[in-house]
Amino acid sequence: MNDQHVTFFHSPQSRSAGTRALLEELGADYELHALSLKAGEQRQPEYLAVNPMGKVPAIRHGDALITEQPAVFIYLADLYPEAKLAPPIGDPLRGPYLRWLVFYGSCFEPAVVDKSMQREPAAPAMSPYGDYDIMLKTLTDQLERGPYLLGDRFSAADVLWGTALNWTTMFKLVPELPVIRAYIDRVTTRPAMQRAAALDAELVARLAQA
Repeated sequence: MNDQHVTFFHSPQSRSAGTRALLEELGADYELHALSLKAGEQRQPEYLAVNPMGKVPAIRHGDALITEQPAVFIYLADLYPEAKLAPPIGDPLRGPYLRWLVFYGSCFEPAVVDKSMQREPAAPAMSPYGDYDIMLKTLTDQLERGPYLLGDRFSAADVLWGTALNWTTMFKLVPELPVIRAYIDRVTTRPAMQRAAALDAELVARLAQA
């Protein structure tokens, strides 16, 4: 499929803010389908037909429907190879790139949710992330090698992690360690990231008036 146009199902001030930032970084051709989470639009039949989980982000590309944020990132960055935000298959950095995208959903989010709910993790044999401190040290050890997750190479993985860490430090779910703060600042001050944030601020205002 040569057509790169995608439909993006999105709500500002949610996880899908990272996907909007990625679309801007890619210079993607996308049509925005905005949802108001406050109004419960994500639970209406129209959207449940798109994603029965009632979550954002989701994207549609031709006949392909992609949900789950790491999968959305992998798909979009591969769809726009000219942006060079995804190491191609055969590149030695492809494996580490996929590792950090998947680590976000398989380890980081479960650990942060347990911490926010003040729940003890499952027994080590059952826990997807070991424990919170191990998860965080694994991440910060990689950030220390910086400036990005793949060293000097900025990738879609940094868009995901920069936005995720920005939110989770804001809500005190992740400590604002110097290495984390410096990484967030490197990512979120990029022009495309700033543009996405401004677009979402406009969208928040528009949805509030609806």
